[in-house]
Amino acid sequence: MTTSAIFSHDTYMIRKKVMKLFGGAFHIYDPSGNLVLFSELKAFKLKEDIRIYTGEDKQTEVLKIAARQIIDFAATYDIYDSKTEKKLGALKRKGLKSILKDEWIILDAEDKEVGLIKEDSTLMALLRRFINLIPQTFYAFIGEKQVASYKQNFNPFVLKITIDFSSDTEKQYDKRLGLAAGILLSAIEGRQKS
Repeated sequence: MTTSAIFSHDTYMIRKKVMKLFGGAFHIYDPSGNLVLFSELKAFKLKEDIRIYTGEDKQTEVLKIAARQIIDFAATYDIYDSKTEKKLGALKRKGLKSILKDEWIILDAEDKEVGLIKEDSTLMALLRRFINLIPQTFYAFIGEKQVASYKQNFNPFVLKITIDFSSDTEKQYDKRLGLAAGILLSAIEGRQKS
């Protein structure tokens, strides 16, 4: 499958690999259930460096997610196209604001704020802090327009997030950036629930 075909779908499902002691592995499936991307998060790294490949063999890297700082509550993650080494944009976690309700700022390649990814509601976010069994839902906005949703499926043993880009009819949200956001939501927000 070509790289452009990989990023052409309206929906994806991210599944965190179970039975992995350290780090994390994420499988990304297309709407037909075919594995299209694979990501691995190394354990015990002070500075996050996440690579996304076209398969588990890790032969073809397509995206790179690099933290700017060593472990930081309000970290910024730069997203790069691995082939061209061009920066696609960045995602910045809203530090203190994320205590009550998780929010991420979407930045373009020049670090200009263009959008926001936020948890569905403050009430639900507070309940989730105390009741681990309530799945998270995030919505991505470019300006005021919703361009994607990230919905965690209810399963206490396997983390699964469905990403839906179908609301982005004007193609404002780069799906590469959107999928990188899905990996970060699975890795970072998923980690605080563990």
